[in-house]
Amino acid sequence: MKRFLVLVMIGALLTAVPAWAKELTKFNVGYLASPGQVLYFVAKEKGFFQEEGINANFFLFTNSGEGMNAILAGKLDVGTFGTTAPLKFIANGAQFTLFGGQMENGGSGLVAKSERVKEFSNLENLRGKKIATVRLSTADVVFRAALLRVGVDWKKNMTIVEMESPGAVLEAVKKGAVDAGMVWAPFLKNCEKMGLKTALYTDQVEPYHSCCRQAALTSRLKENPDDYVRFLRALIKAYRFYQTEKNETIDIMAKYVKVDKDVLMAETYGRQPISHPDPGKKGSLSFWDNMRKVGYIDPNTKIDINKHLNTALYRKALDSILKEAPKDPIYQRLNREYKQRNV
Repeated sequence: MKRFLVLVMIGALLTAVPAWAKELTKFNVGYLASPGQVLYFVAKEKGFFQEEGINANFFLFTNSGEGMNAILAGKLDVGTFGTTAPLKFIANGAQFTLFGGQMENGGSGLVAKSERVKEFSNLENLRGKKIATVRLSTADVVFRAALLRVGVDWKKNMTIVEMESPGAVLEAVKKGAVDAGMVWAPFLKNCEKMGLKTALYTDQVEPYHSCCRQAALTSRLKENPDDYVRFLRALIKAYRFYQTEKNETIDIMAKYVKVDKDVLMAETYGRQPISHPDPGKKGSLSFWDNMRKVGYIDPNTKIDINKHLNTALYRKALDSILKEAPKDPIYQRLNREYKQRNV
């Protein structure tokens, strides 16, 4: 009799398991080693991906161009590689869609030797200087656009040297091969060990600009929209954890971003929280305009960028979570912010 009851209980449990839990959906996820990618790390380590039926496999890249090429080749289901890179690929005809957020404004900046920080806190002082950047990075576009706004023609009045990685940029600044360089977290804080400091953050020259967006092949979003809704649900849950559990979040991040925890804490929570799952359509539209102004994109392009920006998947994911936890203050705030950030 006892054996019969045990079998009945096991059978009941098996039938109660959601269909997706029996076989997780494999998702190849590309990322950069930055605190700004924290939602990925938390979603995986706290089991939020698994809760949503996602088996997330992570792949590390050193720059945005490499990551976007991997998405284009079908090797990744999703990745966050700035805003510049996916928009540039779209401008060149790639069928990508941006459907969620990750890293926020202020996660990039201009670094220089400590004794020159005050000099480079003013954009106009970049005139005549040699500046290193990583092409297709967020900071590259933000600073080029900001320089034009203050009357510095970076094509004529200064030299911009494009490098392959933020590490190469820091070495060039340290050795004096360039006067300053554009990098992103955690290099903004970590560079202090090299005698460098951050002179300007990107949000100081352009508040609320777009940064890392969730990017995927448009065809995959159309084929499996529910998979991406579940993916976004996991990121929304991760955002709540990241907002409320700082110490454990840093412990998790340290597994993926190999720098000291005090650096991670400073970069992640020091100035302002730098991660957010919202697609931020307004920011992406503004960034597209900046890329046209600085020559990254043909100013006369006929491409309608609106067709490559999807807010519906995130809206569906957030609505479903609000139904489960309607009084949660963080989810309520995400709902308010959605209305502010999207059109």
